[in-house]
Amino acid sequence: PGRVIATFACSGEKEVNEAIQSAKTAFKEWSQRSGMERSRVLLEAARIIRERSEELATTETINNGKSIIEARVDIDISWQTLEYYAGLAGSMAGQHVQLPGGSFAYTRREPLGVCVGIGAWNYPFQIACWKCAPALACGNAMVYKPSPFTPVTVVLLAEILKEAGAPAGLFNVVQGGAATGELLCKHPDVAKISFTGSVPTGSK
Repeated sequence: PGRVIATFACSGEKEVNEAIQSAKTAFKEWSQRSGMERSRVLLEAARIIRERSEELATTETINNGKSIIEARVDIDISWQTLEYYAGLAGSMAGQHVQLPGGSFAYTRREPLGVCVGIGAWNYPFQIACWKCAPALACGNAMVYKPSPFTPVTVVLLAEILKEAGAPAGLFNVVQGGAATGELLCKHPDVAKISFTGSVPTGSK
């Protein structure tokens, strides 16, 4: 027989607003950190995931139902993703453009603000890493909603990022289905959305 391993409440308007406000506050600090400082946090998170890989893979199997062999591969790809984007965090730069008459122009790369990630059930932990790693490396904050069918392991990711040195609220998790996702997508303080799911939902 099955057993309950965790219970989560669906996040409503109040919880979504609180998560986004918390992410906005964290963004102010995080966006001012150098790329190398952000890189160190992502590398530390990758190290923790690698160190806890068997525990995380086992939890992902319970969370999702996939085999432990596949879950182990997912967790390995997850920490490798964080390491990859940690490497990019310190090397992102703008461009210097020479113009006629001795003048020049330059471009700057600036973080957007609060990003939203909406994940799917098939690769819960891995998709969360795919979405948060580039966003955080570029200086953004993220509010993430996992699939309501696989809500567990992304909470562990949030705890790992905090343990690695990310500011409180930089990566927030809200739980729920379509109604929660709609609240996130329509929120005026959200700068960008990364969605994994069905075409009909995405086209909305």
